Amino acid sequence: MSDSRVLVIDDDDDIRALVVTLLERSGVTVRDAPNGREGLREFHSWRPDLVVLDVSMPELDGWNVLDRIRDMSAVPVLMLTARGDELERVRGLQAGADDYVVKPFGKQELVARVQALLRRAAQGGPVEEQERYADAYLSIDWGQRSIHVGEREVQLTPLEFRLLSTFVRNPRQVLSREQLLELVWGDAYGVSGDQVKLYIGYLRRKLDPESSDNVPIETVRGFGYRYQAPG
Repeated sequence: MSDSRVLVIDDDDDIRALVVTLLERSGVTVRDAPNGREGLREFHSWRPDLVVLDVSMPELDGWNVLDRIRDMSAVPVLMLTARGDELERVRGLQAGADDYVVKPFGKQELVARVQALLRRAAQGGPVEEQERYADAYLSIDWGQRSIHVGEREVQLTPLEFRLLSTFVRNPRQVLSREQLLELVWGDAYGVSGDQVKLYIGYLRRKLDPESSDNVPIETVRGFGYRYQAPG
């Protein structure tokens, strides 16, 4: 992780300084920005491996910054927010965030989540760029990060994309919630097994908005889930 680059965007000087210090002590290279506009400029010029992004900022808030980042990159984004309710977390994850930390946060927890995201990005990146996948139901171009069901292109968040990729890379294999948390969420620090069920529901509905029961991701009661690629 010593060569990883992390960009911290937060308008609170004290919190930004704390996050920078914690991450530098963990061995990563860090740059910071006090608002969304400067953060995007830094993102364009520096191309970090991960972004720690505050939700509540004046003028250009974290949601707008996240949208602009997602328009051009799948880089991992960890959101910081003062609100910890479920709707806020779901909004962030559906918008394309990879993880979510509520203020005030534990110092070790923040560092652990950042390290988990960096490890996952490092393990998944180079292979995906060179591969394509296709069966009778769907096709995936990992280099372009595009998915098609028939002729219809499907838009997924980065986490949903990783979840689907994990299934198609392990066809017909039953994957438990614990395995999926490890493979998709990384170390799964502070992530509950209910997240797996929630995101499989999101994924099914996006793959087939009219009839999610037709999606070949099966629930194997008492064991987990598997992708049954059509013959």
